[in-house]
Amino acid sequence: MGKVNNLFADRQKFFRLALLLVLVAIVTALHYLTATSHSSVHGIYRRLYYLPIVLGGIWFCLRGGVGVSLLVSLLYTPHVLLQWSHLPSVNIEQYLEILLYNTIGFLTGFLSEKERAQRLRVEENARHLAGSYAKLKSQADLILEIEDQLRRADRLTALGELSAGMAHEIRNPLGAIRGTAEILRDAFPPEDRYAEFTQILVSEVDRLNQVLEGFLRFARPDMSDRSDFKPDQILREVLQLTQQQAHKARVSIIWDEQPLPAAIGDSSQFKQVFLNLILNALQALPVGGQVWIETQVEGNKILLKFADNGPGIPDADLDKVFDPFFTTREDGTGLGLAITHRIVKNHCGQISVKNRPEGGAEFTLTLQRVDYPCAEEVADDKTDTAD
Repeated sequence: MGKVNNLFADRQKFFRLALLLVLVAIVTALHYLTATSHSSVHGIYRRLYYLPIVLGGIWFCLRGGVGVSLLVSLLYTPHVLLQWSHLPSVNIEQYLEILLYNTIGFLTGFLSEKERAQRLRVEENARHLAGSYAKLKSQADLILEIEDQLRRADRLTALGELSAGMAHEIRNPLGAIRGTAEILRDAFPPEDRYAEFTQILVSEVDRLNQVLEGFLRFARPDMSDRSDFKPDQILREVLQLTQQQAHKARVSIIWDEQPLPAAIGDSSQFKQVFLNLILNALQALPVGGQVWIETQVEGNKILLKFADNGPGIPDADLDKVFDPFFTTREDGTGLGLAITHRIVKNHCGQISVKNRPEGGAEFTLTLQRVDYPCAEEVADDKTDTAD
């Protein structure tokens, strides 16, 4: 684009210069070819010289105005000396005209030079203002992002406190239920059918207790010891778990499987992350829908994209999908994506969501490769949603 503009400017400059020379040549030829007896006609021709002089000053500033006026003087002076020497009074008037040519050329070029310098200063100030505006806008956007992160942190803090309180209140009755179930189990012989029911009761109480502990780990993850996992291996396991549900919903999941390097993170927690994203897509898709999973490696990052051709997410809700307790489903808890966001963020990763132009939603996970150092700032997810 810059080369095209330069070529256009060069052509424009050449055209203007050629036009000035042609105008000067035409007026000069009219002077030399017209008899001196037609003094009134020569008076008109003398005034015509001002046209190229003024144009030279406007187009090429001081250099153009002075240059054209000097050229006119050099061409017109021999005409005065050779053809008007027999009329001294007319000679003086024409010499004064030559002086006026140079004066007008100088003044026009000088004023044009000043105007050009002023215009350049204004353009430079405009560029500085545009740069300052861009910096202010980026700083304002950063402030808004920080405020959004603080609000989300407050919600997650509240979620952690609520989780601790819920765990304390639920564990006590769970302990009593388990103790009672063990007493009942011991009261029946092993071959009694009620013994089997009591064993199921004990097992379910233990499973519920594990769910509580896992929920607390998600809400308050301990990052003192970061482990690593293979994203392709965990994703393969999750797809096996969701294969039957996808078949029942008549939704196809497309993944061009390829080996990926190890990433920073806990395998069990990221299994929950992948499971949340795939289940969300399955629940949002109509019969015959599709889910695409794309993976790629970019330097020290591993990117996983989960896209679908469903209805997408309302634009007004894009900034809220990772907020705790926000959900658009009647039977949803609003904790799945909030926990997903927290897990990813606390393992030096990022997660973002946007609506695809062709329809549907797209979640992008950016994970940190384990063979690269994990800077603390990487864990600060500055962009959770994308338009």
